[in-house]
Amino acid sequence: MPIAVTDYHHVRITVRDIDASRAFYDSVFGFEVAYAWDPEADEETKKALWFLFGGVIYTFGGGLFGLRPVAPGQDTFDEDRTGLDHLSFGVETHQDLTDAIATLDTLGIAHGGIKSAGPGLAIVEFRDPDNIALEISGPAE
Repeated sequence: MPIAVTDYHHVRITVRDIDASRAFYDSVFGFEVAYAWDPEADEETKKALWFLFGGVIYTFGGGLFGLRPVAPGQDTFDEDRTGLDHLSFGVETHQDLTDAIATLDTLGIAHGGIKSAGPGLAIVEFRDPDNIALEISGPAE
């Protein structure tokens, strides 16, 4: 019998540089921080937040999204290896896709423009500082 899941709980990606990744995700998405590692915290707090691995967990929509800064400095993302292919965040309207383009342009983040991804679906593709493939998905015009 299949496991009866109703939603996802969280996604966490491994990154090389937490400062660069936080700056990127904060400026692009502005997610609310649920938990963040503080190297200046007391030992009891550090023990309680062991699951952060020095990173951050954001909350948005129906789940959590985390950054885990343990990748070696020379490592890079490759969607053609086993593991993550890409991560897609949803928006409600086509105007939200247009607004996403404006945000990415303002931040100087390269993207592929709005593309059709099948009947009724459009996407905007771009990459984070570790070259992780990201999308914004929403309704076509």
